[in-house]
Amino acid sequence: MTRPRPATRARPTVGRLIARLRREQPGWRTTSLAEVAAQRRDPFHVLIACLLSLRTKDETTGPAAARLFALADTPATMGRLTPRRIERAIFPVGFYRTKSRVILGICADLLARYGGRVPDRIDDLLTLKGVGRKTANLVVTMGFGKPGICVDIHVHRISNRWGFIRTRTPEESERALRSRLPRRYWIGYNDLLVAFGQNICQPVSPHCSTCPLADACPRVGVTRSR
Repeated sequence: MTRPRPATRARPTVGRLIARLRREQPGWRTTSLAEVAAQRRDPFHVLIACLLSLRTKDETTGPAAARLFALADTPATMGRLTPRRIERAIFPVGFYRTKSRVILGICADLLARYGGRVPDRIDDLLTLKGVGRKTANLVVTMGFGKPGICVDIHVHRISNRWGFIRTRTPEESERALRSRLPRRYWIGYNDLLVAFGQNICQPVSPHCSTCPLADACPRVGVTRSR
């Protein structure tokens, strides 16, 4: 007599995974961009802080942004700073000299084309020199509270590690997530997964033994964990 196979437990939906992470998030170190957005929901602050964060660690980005905003916190006042003064304020963020020029260029563009206001549409933001899709999506979500999907290396890695999507690049991941991820999760998805990736689901040897998703994650591509 053939014994019936034991029932296999269905993998939790992405919504349940997100709900678990949200319960754990208050115990994790907050991202620098989330801190900037929480202090003052100002799209210009989010835009500048995001530019500073590119290729820069969080512990450097936050203080650099605070020093710069202490000098100027609008496109008009920041546009009157010299490149050297901005460089001194934001050092040691990565590529600080280049970022100083980019910031001044964006301030001039905002004043000339948008009346000193940061646009709330991704397509408009992408016309600002130095602004890519990651930055544009972050400004839309964290600065304006509008739906958008910002995909950085954490979001790309973790979404694939869950087996939720199967993509090779962050650009492919954004398209896949826009298709698959329910819209109600779009705004907080980046901040949640970045915090999760920095604290638990790290690129090399993630902390699977203490992960709140350990029983549900297929660990796609994980060869070594703690």
